[in-house]
Amino acid sequence: MEKTIVAISTPLGKGAISIVRMSGEKALEISSKVFSPLKNERVEPRKMVLGNFSLEEGNEKCLMVQFLAPKTYTGEDLVEFQLHGGIIVTQKVLEKLIENGATLAEPGEFSKRAFLNGKISLDEAESISEVISSESEGELKCSLNLAGGKLKNEITSLQNELTELLAKIEVTLDYPEEDIDEVVRDDIDQKIFSCKEKIEALIKNSNNARFVKSGIDVAIVGKTNVGKSSLLNALLGEEKAIVTNIAGTTRDIVEGTVYYNGIKLNLIDTAGIRETEDVVEKIGVDKSKSFFDKADIVLFVLSAEEKMDEEAKEILGAIKKRPHIVVVNKIDNKRVLEKIENELAVSAKTGENVQEIEKQIFDTVIEGGIDYNKTIITNERHIAVLKECLLVIQEIVTSKNFALEIVDMLVKKLWNTLGKITGNTEHEDIVDMIFTKFCLGK
Repeated sequence: MEKTIVAISTPLGKGAISIVRMSGEKALEISSKVFSPLKNERVEPRKMVLGNFSLEEGNEKCLMVQFLAPKTYTGEDLVEFQLHGGIIVTQKVLEKLIENGATLAEPGEFSKRAFLNGKISLDEAESISEVISSESEGELKCSLNLAGGKLKNEITSLQNELTELLAKIEVTLDYPEEDIDEVVRDDIDQKIFSCKEKIEALIKNSNNARFVKSGIDVAIVGKTNVGKSSLLNALLGEEKAIVTNIAGTTRDIVEGTVYYNGIKLNLIDTAGIRETEDVVEKIGVDKSKSFFDKADIVLFVLSAEEKMDEEAKEILGAIKKRPHIVVVNKIDNKRVLEKIENELAVSAKTGENVQEIEKQIFDTVIEGGIDYNKTIITNERHIAVLKECLLVIQEIVTSKNFALEIVDMLVKKLWNTLGKITGNTEHEDIVDMIFTKFCLGK
């Protein structure tokens, strides 16, 4: 890491400020060539300094702050310039720093250096990326917990327990005459069982991680003119879908998003299902039917003004085995529809009980809710590694009567597999792959 790297750390565009960040052993030297602090003002670490950044076109009056190694994000000397938020001036400052010896950073290279210099673990680094890309309150909570080292602490604790176990195994192998083999094997059983329970708990706590990260996909289905589009608009609080009393108005998928308990509800208004000769409408009906299987939950909408006919019964039969909610709309009008078990009666027109739909969607899909105090892993790579650990544990369990040398090798394998999460034992090519997913300047 001999290179001094530089990048624009804010989105490129017009705004109040832009930040250009530089890290490496020559960061301070390069800065001194282009930045002149105000007269008689000392440049102290961690304090903003107003001065002039020298460009060919003239001086850019800006702020500079420097951080001295090792107490920096990257663990190296680090300098940041806060400029006027213009595209051209920001690019010119970047070019000037490169001209004076800096190298354009690769995506994620600042965080990669933080990891390589021991400032953060690999899972913490990945969580930083997830904090930036969070799209819901729930996802942000989970990402901040992981970025704060919650998962790292749990994995480190497991590795420490395995380290103690390995020490006992090594002693037994070195001094076989002490006849403590049986005692050590009992200890192996207890420690491995405890490790298995903790890993399974982490995976179980993360069962709802997909919904935290991507949201719940909700398909709104039903016959034509039952008020599906009106219901979508009522949930969104805006006129997203066209609403008329003409059957077949919605011919394609209309989507929108609302938030409940920090989770995204991805609402998909589908075309009314009916037999039709209209080619375009038929395509929409076919797409609606395909969403039965793709959605996490189906809102089957009926109109209180109509009795359930065979077409409606057929739709209900098709979704019966899937998570679903029967929503009876238009209860503000005279009801002729017979009562349906577990129905939710609403009025998209008046808003009556509409918000209850969000609660029922959440409670139906996410049983038991989400406890954000627990470690919820939203990173698929971390979950995959934990599942790999369970496979290694199974190897240990099935080979516990084998020679102690084989068990020792498998326990080390488990220790190393856990290390893939924190980066304690990770290979460089996988580390490179992870950090290339970061944005430039991070």
